[in-house]
Amino acid sequence: MGMRTSYAPGTFSWVDLATDDIDTARSFYAAVLGWEVEDAGAGGTTYSLCRRDGDLVAALYEPGDRPVPPGWTSHVTVGDADATAARASELGGAVIEPPTDVPGAGRTALLRDPQGAVFAIWQPRARIGAERVNDAGCLCMNELVTPDLDAARPFYEALFGWTVDGAGGSGAGPTMVFNRGNINAAMFTAPDGVPPHWRACFTVESAGAALGRIRDHGGEQLLAPADIGHGSIAMARDPQGAVFTIFAGETHP
Repeated sequence: MGMRTSYAPGTFSWVDLATDDIDTARSFYAAVLGWEVEDAGAGGTTYSLCRRDGDLVAALYEPGDRPVPPGWTSHVTVGDADATAARASELGGAVIEPPTDVPGAGRTALLRDPQGAVFAIWQPRARIGAERVNDAGCLCMNELVTPDLDAARPFYEALFGWTVDGAGGSGAGPTMVFNRGNINAAMFTAPDGVPPHWRACFTVESAGAALGRIRDHGGEQLLAPADIGHGSIAMARDPQGAVFTIFAGETHP
């Protein structure tokens, strides 16, 4: 099982979904990924924690008055949120939301890379992020979709110390991202007209069966399952419009 008690700095550790209909989102992801959802307060908003077999895996929330379209936000663990946010600005990125304490949990900030992809950083205290990854119903990968991979690489390499392997980065194939030797993320060249963004990918036991549940509960299949050697991957959209991918195949422990 992919249980975690800590994450090295520079490693993706959490995802949460901004949605304009949290009740529908709760029902959808419970049916598709087998999540148990519980409410927890966060800054006066509803922040629903999602578990798989009791282990914390993700969260859902309504952004309230903030004009945020439905979508998943990927969080990278850092040792110092303030220093990382400042460094992102020096490297040509932007701080959308400055470092802020999440009482009893950690410190976070929302950033944008030079091409426009938004992501978050997480300085853990009492809460590390996801307690379980890679298993069915859990986060297994974070994917950057950007029109210019060569321009995106230096920012993330300097900010997080990532190593980026250019093999397979042309066309629709991914460029793999490593943190301290471990696979950490993937980068894809964005199709024409698709804005830069980070996308969450979740493990499922069967891509075809998961797509059936997605359609049955108001979601939409965007890309049919494609064989990538060690498994198959597909893309979908939830009922509110948030895009994510699913993967069925071999994952790391």
